[in-house]
Amino acid sequence: MTQSIREPWGLSVFGAGSVRAEPQLVRVKLAVDVLEPSPDKAFQEAGTSVSRLRETLRRHGIPDASVSGSKLSLNSEYDGYGTGRKFLGYRCQASYVIETETIDDLQQLIVDAVDAGANRVDDVVFDVRDKPALRDEARRRAVAAARRKAEIYAEAAGVSLGTVLHVQDVDAESWEFRGHRGHGGGGGSSEGDLAPGMVEVHAGVLLGFSLGR
Repeated sequence: MTQSIREPWGLSVFGAGSVRAEPQLVRVKLAVDVLEPSPDKAFQEAGTSVSRLRETLRRHGIPDASVSGSKLSLNSEYDGYGTGRKFLGYRCQASYVIETETIDDLQQLIVDAVDAGANRVDDVVFDVRDKPALRDEARRRAVAAARRKAEIYAEAAGVSLGTVLHVQDVDAESWEFRGHRGHGGGGGSSEGDLAPGMVEVHAGVLLGFSLGR
């Protein structure tokens, strides 16, 4: 079956760009999570762990301003459902996000935090300070990639590439962008070749060009 273009107007191409940078900081999400038979015991054990965790972080040179945390929460814990469920006790939790630039000390920091009572490590994210600047550069590369692709199409079709008629940003977190990344970059890269320890920022764009003879 032959497909036709219902409203021919020019050329539309997708471009992807990415920028890699050494991480400048790391955010670690930890949680104190205790289960005890009584509310008092749960609050007491969790409070003790929180105090030890705070002292451990200070010993690692992490100021309180770099630690965001939640208040202690208390919930009844059960095993099973319906009439057969069994009461297990009271679960007391508090979660914390720790930000530090001392990346080389990360492994020991996590070990010491767990020893202090942070018995859950929920996430470890490496990041950079000026991500907007990296995003801007990735957008420039995405536009350049789209233009290179458009020039090749125009040359192959035997027409001249005209002016840009339409620019559409593509959210780097969208499924549309992820579907394009493997084959639309012309300079971007796929997740498979991401270097360990590197922060990578992506951008995508749709460009529409007019065509001449």
